[in-house]
Amino acid sequence: MEAGKISKTYKINFFTSNYGKFIEIKQVLAPYGIELIKINEKPKEIQSEKLEEIVEYCVAVARMKHPEPGFLEDTGLFIEGLNGFPGPYASFVFQKIGLKGILKLLKNKENRRSKFVTVIGYWDQQIKIKLFKGVVEGEITTKIRGKGWGYDPIFKPLKSDKTYGEMTTHEKNIFSHRGRAARKLAEWLREERNLKRGS
Repeated sequence: MEAGKISKTYKINFFTSNYGKFIEIKQVLAPYGIELIKINEKPKEIQSEKLEEIVEYCVAVARMKHPEPGFLEDTGLFIEGLNGFPGPYASFVFQKIGLKGILKLLKNKENRRSKFVTVIGYWDQQIKIKLFKGVVEGEITTKIRGKGWGYDPIFKPLKSDKTYGEMTTHEKNIFSHRGRAARKLAEWLREERNLKRGS
């Protein structure tokens, strides 16, 4: 279902310190009439192999301080040739070894298949938490291509000749794991919170 305009703007807090994520999701939700308010904070994550558990914990903490409608997300990069590494620890690993470190670990690996997974946790006064998951399959390239942020310059989605780092934000959102999760959130809000399409 394509996004349609909504007669009244629906404002939601997005808890993140990552401006790139904010811009991506803002662009996805805008056609639905959903306005994001960036909250530059996010509860400290627990250590877990499951993104859902991490998000559930962070939501439980965040909604105690901010009960108004809001959401946060967590993303993992799962590389088959590295037995799923770095998984939920993608952000920490990126800070420690960066793109060159990942490419070095894969230097002699034939299997470069990978997937990005995003889990969004939403809450409001009517619901404690609702999860939305977005997954995109792809592969890790053999060299850095493009700019972007995070792992974008080395991740190429299936059915694309470009890495995320070579795409515009609009192009990336067509493929993006984060975009897919955000669209699921928007569609759910439209149905469950009676957001009406405009003309």
